[in-house]
Amino acid sequence: MVSVESRSAPSRTAAGLRFANSALTLLLVAALPLVAGAHEPDKMAHEPTAAPPHSEHGSAAEVGAKLSDPTSNVWAMFTQFGITTSDGDFNTKDPEIGGNMIFQPIMPIPLFGEGADQWKLITRPTVPLLFSNSVPRKVPNRFKQQSGIGDITLPLLVNPPAGHWLLGLGPNFLFPSSSQKAFGRQQWAMGPSGIVGYKTKDWVAGVFPQYYFGIGSRGDQGSTPDASFMNLLYFGFYNLPQAWQVGFNPTITYDNKASDGNKWNVPIGLVVAKTTMMGGRPWKFQFGFEYSVVSQDDYGTRFQVKLNIIPVIAPLIKNAIFGGN
Repeated sequence: MVSVESRSAPSRTAAGLRFANSALTLLLVAALPLVAGAHEPDKMAHEPTAAPPHSEHGSAAEVGAKLSDPTSNVWAMFTQFGITTSDGDFNTKDPEIGGNMIFQPIMPIPLFGEGADQWKLITRPTVPLLFSNSVPRKVPNRFKQQSGIGDITLPLLVNPPAGHWLLGLGPNFLFPSSSQKAFGRQQWAMGPSGIVGYKTKDWVAGVFPQYYFGIGSRGDQGSTPDASFMNLLYFGFYNLPQAWQVGFNPTITYDNKASDGNKWNVPIGLVVAKTTMMGGRPWKFQFGFEYSVVSQDDYGTRFQVKLNIIPVIAPLIKNAIFGGN
């Protein structure tokens, strides 16, 4: 393990300034929509307008609380922009800085029943895009900057009506769509996924684990050893006045086929969220930080700043597919 002292102070300072500038840019981008929407309630109070297209979800505060619940019936477009630092024994210089974007349509499909007694199919396809990420070469301290798309994943969870409990179970699938070898598994994969949590009027918390087993190599990659890995989202949000929330939503990763010391990445973090009305539509903005208390020894993510922009959209499927309305 290379000690921090082995790096020169000016070099560390330069890396810190670069990361601080990037984080400040994200912070400013996050703040602008909040400031723009700060007077929206006053305007609506004095100027009668038609009901917003998504008023069936309630007030901005109620929409924000529902978007923190992965089993809710709100359709939305989740987009995350992240800036990360990565480091490890493979690198004796400054931590490497990279950027990413995650696009995830939130599409709860009604299956049977209505209201609190409705069964739903929770679908959240995830498309990762990576910008100028440093990929390690075989020689220490040598990296190659690469950009591209990662593997697309698709969980399909059946969510039964369970009162205050958040429950869901079903399969998840991984499609080997990565444009660079370093950005994906190079094979098809599938496995079980689930949601377990609890919600009240003031808070929501739970876990969303997904496990994957490789089921065959991508055609252009030849033979690839079968993968075995897990992504586990753990989340909790507390509702504050004026549609603000504070909480956390990091994702723990585990790779069963990695060498000792490189299997786990366990981040902790803090998120501040605000939901507001813009153009007659609810928008949720989240800004947060994450730090990995456990990370890969060789090379892995250490720190991340992330901005989430989540506009609510009209549902494409309103009526339960199997009736019961």
